[in-house]
Amino acid sequence: MTDGFGAITWWGFSEALDLQDKDINASFKKLDIEESKDELNILLIGAGDIRHILKTVARSYRWSKKKIHFYVAENNLELYARDLLMMTVALENQGRMGLQDKTELFLEIFGNSQIRYQTCEYVEKMTNEFIKMVTDDDYMEKKMPVFDMSLLKFKERDMLEGILKFWRNKDKTVFPIEKFWEYRLRQYLGQRYDAIPNVFDWDYSMKLLGKDVSIIRGSEYSSWRTNGVAFEIREGNYNQPNKTLASGLTLKKDGERILRRGYWGDIIVSPYISYGIDCEEKSFFKTQNKQHVKSAVDVSEYNILSMLYELQHKSRYIPPEPSEEKTDSGKQQATLTEITEEDEEIEASEESPLEKVNLLDKEYSAMALDDVKITFLPIGSIGDLHKKAKFQKLFNTIYFSNSMVHLLNQDLSAVFADKASLVLETSRFMLELTKEQSQEFLTKVTAMAQGIGCKVASDACDVEKDSFKWFTFTR
Repeated sequence: MTDGFGAITWWGFSEALDLQDKDINASFKKLDIEESKDELNILLIGAGDIRHILKTVARSYRWSKKKIHFYVAENNLELYARDLLMMTVALENQGRMGLQDKTELFLEIFGNSQIRYQTCEYVEKMTNEFIKMVTDDDYMEKKMPVFDMSLLKFKERDMLEGILKFWRNKDKTVFPIEKFWEYRLRQYLGQRYDAIPNVFDWDYSMKLLGKDVSIIRGSEYSSWRTNGVAFEIREGNYNQPNKTLASGLTLKKDGERILRRGYWGDIIVSPYISYGIDCEEKSFFKTQNKQHVKSAVDVSEYNILSMLYELQHKSRYIPPEPSEEKTDSGKQQATLTEITEEDEEIEASEESPLEKVNLLDKEYSAMALDDVKITFLPIGSIGDLHKKAKFQKLFNTIYFSNSMVHLLNQDLSAVFADKASLVLETSRFMLELTKEQSQEFLTKVTAMAQGIGCKVASDACDVEKDSFKWFTFTR
């Protein structure tokens, strides 16, 4: 495989959306969609991760009090397993895990090829729960009622169970991801492999920076390209393979098809795009000497922490003020505090809950999300949705990733509500495409949307700066 984007979308190639905010709400107002409607039904096709779900749910208290039902369609069952895991982390109760620990755990699993031992242990422990959930609807309803897997085929559930059992394997050698990562780099770069890090610097300077994402530092981008570790927020040894990034791919060898497990995801764009390039707290984008003070890692950490806070408290997260004092001249200076042996003992006793195995041994119970449901659709089922009566005119909002927009056709319009909003992901972060190719892609998908009766709802779309194009649909 020489494609840098990979065969499976572990993280999305666009920033997280609140699907009740901004353009979506504007679209609804233009369509005069009834505010009294009890439930908002959202179809996510190829999103790749839960970023849109997490942001929409975390901020749902800001908007109308509606029930939200997400229907998720992906090309790989491994993504459903990851969705279950990431939402499980997000819904951890405060008694088992604090906000900062959840944030670090979430990002580590989300974007790191190698993780800490404590994180690996968390995944292995929770996998036993997941297997029970996947194989028993009643247990799922009891432990994680936000998820609904009843539409999956029995064969798909069996395969999900197999994926989860692989996660549970404690043998590091079953998934030597550092070797898989190097293999992907060699395959992708070919003769250019010996020119690392110059190649990474070129991709960063000539491709990524042109997308208006200077908040991503060249050093963190190059480091991730080298070893696949994007987030090292907490000090520690990142030497355990992240088995949640394992998937199978059918390769041809000597005319025969061989199923091979490995790392078949993105090695060129980076997981910083999902949570690290946009932020409600604009102070994170301050610059000094034409350089950003903060980085994409900082923005990602803040975004996840704030969303998890809003999930728990139903109010906006307000970051603490910097612990600095002003001098007589008005300038700020850092203050030094003497640390005694007694302080060190107290600090040592206040370890991260993730470090305390006894807390993880406590029974898992998810935070309640009474007005949210996430339903997984069978793999490859999008083409048949219009044939089923229960999906007719159901979806108020439909989202397509750029890799699955080819499924948008006249038949699928039958599942659009009489008044609906359509969101199409552009090819902004498809770094292997030229600006002309990205513009051609946008023109093509716009024509596809208009061909089924959609009208453009957003202003002019810049393929270098805009990740989405918005449409309205009226039957």
